Amino acid sequence: MKRLVFATGNLNKLKEIQLIVGDEYELLSLNDIGHTQEIEEPYNTLEENATHKAKTIFKVHQINCFAEDTGLMIDALNGEPGVFSARYAGTHRSAEDNMNKVLQQLSNVEQKKRTAKFKTVISLILNEKEYKFIGEVNGFINSKPMGNNGFGYDPIFYYPEFGKTFAQITVDEKNKISHRKKATKKLINFLKSIN
Repeated sequence: MKRLVFATGNLNKLKEIQLIVGDEYELLSLNDIGHTQEIEEPYNTLEENATHKAKTIFKVHQINCFAEDTGLMIDALNGEPGVFSARYAGTHRSAEDNMNKVLQQLSNVEQKKRTAKFKTVISLILNEKEYKFIGEVNGFINSKPMGNNGFGYDPIFYYPEFGKTFAQITVDEKNKISHRKKATKKLINFLKSIN
């Protein structure tokens, strides 16, 4: 089995992407390679943050790796929370507080105008070259959290094709259609094409 370093300390993301990748690759987290220092996300775009994380790990450890940044873009909020999705309600990063802030800001917006998308950008650093892969999924922001699966904004992200929020569907169902699935699939297809 080939090993690939995923520059994250987020175990939820690691598990989700490992399920998508399957058993062709074993994903190693930052903890697995002994990187305990948090990597800042100082930029205003997902693309720049993903690049920064991957390049930081490559520079420090001289190891091929990939990083991702994901954001929830809500049309009625001019694309917010976007790049600030993880810390929308403050730096303590509570998923519940983030969701509550979104719901509060959308309290006067009717359901059909609550269009949103999740976007994932993956930056792969391979032998000092960078490759980018993007995945998106469209939906709506629900009026209240529903479901106990998933993480982050999943309980309020309503996916019309399933008639449920991301937190009401199984991990397998989510991994068939999610933004992370689409970006990761492009990454894996690229890796297969060069091996």
